[in-house]
Amino acid sequence: MHDHLMTVEERRATWGLGAVFSLRMLGMFMVLPVLTTYGMQLQGANETLIGFAIGIYGLAQAIFQIPFGLLSDKVGRTPLIVGGLLIFVAGSVVAALSDSIWGVIFGRGLQGAGAISAAVMALLSDLTREQHRTKAMAFIGVSFGITFAVAMVLGPIITHALGLSALFWGIAIFALSGIVITLTIVPKPSHHLMNRESGIVKDHFWLVLRNSRLLKLNLGIMSLHVLLMSSFVALPIAMEHAGFLRQQQWMVYLVTMTVSFVAVIPFVIYAEKKRQMKRVFVGCVLTLLAAELTLWQAGLHLWVLFAGIQLFFIAFNVMEAILPSLISKEAPVGYKGTAMGIYSTSQFIGVAVGGSFGGWLLQSGGTSMVFIGGACVAMLWFGLSLTMREPPYVSSLRIVLSKTAITQADQLANNIKAQPGVADVVLVVDEMAAYVKVDTKQTSRRDLEQIVASAG
Repeated sequence: MHDHLMTVEERRATWGLGAVFSLRMLGMFMVLPVLTTYGMQLQGANETLIGFAIGIYGLAQAIFQIPFGLLSDKVGRTPLIVGGLLIFVAGSVVAALSDSIWGVIFGRGLQGAGAISAAVMALLSDLTREQHRTKAMAFIGVSFGITFAVAMVLGPIITHALGLSALFWGIAIFALSGIVITLTIVPKPSHHLMNRESGIVKDHFWLVLRNSRLLKLNLGIMSLHVLLMSSFVALPIAMEHAGFLRQQQWMVYLVTMTVSFVAVIPFVIYAEKKRQMKRVFVGCVLTLLAAELTLWQAGLHLWVLFAGIQLFFIAFNVMEAILPSLISKEAPVGYKGTAMGIYSTSQFIGVAVGGSFGGWLLQSGGTSMVFIGGACVAMLWFGLSLTMREPPYVSSLRIVLSKTAITQADQLANNIKAQPGVADVVLVVDEMAAYVKVDTKQTSRRDLEQIVASAG
């Protein structure tokens, strides 16, 4: 076997779980461009309740994300993923059958309660080897971005052609497809892997939660999704008021998302390869502030609105790409999974706050008030971002240890620490693994594996 190549099983796991993750995330994103316009036809609907219907999905996700991840350690990954998708299907059906805003709110809450993201990432860890896990997880990250772009275009097209109810039926079908993929394509793990790179360490949860550098990043992802959700409460209505019909709005999302995906690449390369993470981060927050101010001043000028949307999506997509990387760099060695769990929960708190906050502002003062509120959030975030320090340019690696190597744990840890670029190392005897934070430009994974092999 060539260790530098993925096995057939690893490729099936990566593609299959990427598809499951994407099909489910469509349920979060497809409603964003349409609920504030088409949803107003629902019985009892007003702007505040529409915002709550958008946000309650995130609230349920934030509540259940970490508990479901921990539960998957006990009941198994696959049963929890299938169960979560069934809950999601039930929520979609409830929303599809509802002609009132309260029915849609209840359905959206149920959708969010099927929180499977942590279980999906844990199953991916079970099914991939250490040297391919980063690649596999990067694929999931890319699929997230593509899903967002597809949902922005597909949601308005389906809703205009078939109605809001049909959109929810479509979302239910996508989730059922995810169940089929999980049961037929995704391989069954032969063992449950204890892996702190993707799993949560309960005993040290508070240690990670109060880490000041991680806290700023968690507030960052929360702010980013407050801006996303509140802006999408107002954008469809703002475009309609400017004379751009709701059935045409998918074209704006198609163009702006395509441009932003292309624009992301040089910024991410500059941030990672040139080691300018803080500069790119602060620049993106400033761009988000500029976008909110542009949308606020646009009024009925359609092309100014389009410019604001384009600025927003460029900054948003760059942030979505670099924030997980920053979490990985800043997380204490051996606690990346715990840090990512808190990060994901913060993201969904942002979804909950952004939808509800945006709906309330829209009803109180119209679209301008929503964008003013967004500008205030971006301004506060900009001030916080200036206090950030440049991150350590290190990667988190997990290296499997032999029984012989474990007997020499202290000496092995010292040998690893002595290598250039190694910031920290923790050996976990129960997992037969070493967790290392290292600058891979100075010492590669292969170098560290050779040190481990010489000890075993």
